[in-house]
Amino acid sequence: MGETPDDREIRQRMARIDALLQEVEKSADPRSKERTREIVQCLMDMHGAVLERMLDRAAASQVGGPALIESFARDDLIGSLLILYGLHPLDLETRVREALESVKPYLQSHGGNVELTGIDDGVVRLRLHGSCHGCPSSAATLKNTIEEAICQRAPDVSSIVVEGEAAAPPVRDEKRGRVELPIMSA
Repeated sequence: MGETPDDREIRQRMARIDALLQEVEKSADPRSKERTREIVQCLMDMHGAVLERMLDRAAASQVGGPALIESFARDDLIGSLLILYGLHPLDLETRVREALESVKPYLQSHGGNVELTGIDDGVVRLRLHGSCHGCPSSAATLKNTIEEAICQRAPDVSSIVVEGEAAAPPVRDEKRGRVELPIMSA
């Protein structure tokens, strides 16, 4: 089988990566070289872990096609990489709705609930219902639970707006090395 246009494009991209890495290696700044090496190694480690997981799932799967793709999408690690490359089979709204459905039993056990009022340009708008408005610490716990669920299933959300609540600044989560999404008022 001959080389396809996709094969040629991939080879060109690989050659470009190699050229860029060689350029960095020629750089006089040792710190830049080390950081670049670290970035590339982290990306390779992450992609390797995802590919290994995908191969494990494919090997263990009794079905293929759409069901296998769905199992990839539902895996947190694989799903994150699919989102990164714009390949996730579920759209943003579906992923946000699934995240909210996953936390509703917990919210309801605390006398609260959440409603998705809209998504626009990556901004998720929510309305909290029930006792989650009564106690500030309880409201914060419920909001954190909602935020975590959304971040896990839809890390491509730019912000979360909770109608009628005071704005909260972004918080740096050192354990995960990322900035938590702010929950802001409407």
